[in-house]
Amino acid sequence: MTRARYLRPSLDLPEIYLYRQPVDFRKQAFGLAAMVEQEFGRSPFDGARYAFTNRYRNRIKCLMWGNGSVYLLKMPP
Repeated sequence: MTRARYLRPSLDLPEIYLYRQPVDFRKQAFGLAAMVEQEFGRSPFDGARYAFTNRYRNRIKCLMWGNGSVYLLKMPP
């Protein structure tokens, strides 16, 4: 009997959503949180992670909620 293999190693990991359209990277955490509500129809405070990319697709911003604050992580090229 073989064990099933999954890409997601644990069910404890948060959901991750990718916004596929390019985003103006001048937007800060609250601007991106508003986009999550409008475009995804989800609450940015639900524990999921939201990833956004610029038009050149060489940078990424991740939005997450934790410890009572919204965090914005920027990944340089």
